[in-house]
Amino acid sequence: MPVYQLDPDLVLFPPPQLARYDGLLAVGGDLSPQRLLLAYRMGIFPWYAPDEPILWWAPDPRLVLFPEEFHCSRRLARILRQGRFTFSVNRDFAAVIRNCAAIHRPGQEGSWLGEEMIAAYSRLHELGYAHSVECRRDGALVGGIYGLGMGRVFFGESMFSREPNASKAALAHLVVAMQASGGSMIDCQVSSDHMRRLGARLLPGRVFYQRLALDISDDELVAPRQPAALLL
Repeated sequence: MPVYQLDPDLVLFPPPQLARYDGLLAVGGDLSPQRLLLAYRMGIFPWYAPDEPILWWAPDPRLVLFPEEFHCSRRLARILRQGRFTFSVNRDFAAVIRNCAAIHRPGQEGSWLGEEMIAAYSRLHELGYAHSVECRRDGALVGGIYGLGMGRVFFGESMFSREPNASKAALAHLVVAMQASGGSMIDCQVSSDHMRRLGARLLPGRVFYQRLALDISDDELVAPRQPAALLL
């Protein structure tokens, strides 16, 4: 399959089913709210290094976590019962995304989450689409997760942990909030052993795109569902 060059003046994407074997679909375009929202609505997301052109991906199969399938280990359940952490939603999006960008990840040099990406998702947060879950211990931010909420779907972008189990606890809080508000699934984008241990599983692309069509209305491209996303 070819990699498509996006027209910078047109907010359009080729069908995600035309992505290359590794999931790469297109290059170029911009990170405007309109283009990003259309991309996520179609199951496409940007992922690139700061010194690269914008790359757009649509992996098949797709890693997805259904809230009811979240695996909460006995250790994590005990930590949550003990009240070691406290949680908030959308209280400090800027700190969460900055921590996600700065956190060291084994086997990874630098961060794909550059200033251009941070500015783009911060704008989506201002518009009511991008959300964060903050995990604190003794008042200090020690973990969190951020992503986009559209319809009944949460598109997870990144999470961080500055002490053991903090990011898992933030994810557990997100799962509970989604179950309470009728959320259907968390898109984890690419396969990882860490997320699979937490209950995520691979869906064939055709099934994933069918779910998106059912769980996100076209109205979401105009205004986020009220109350905003899946977290309130």
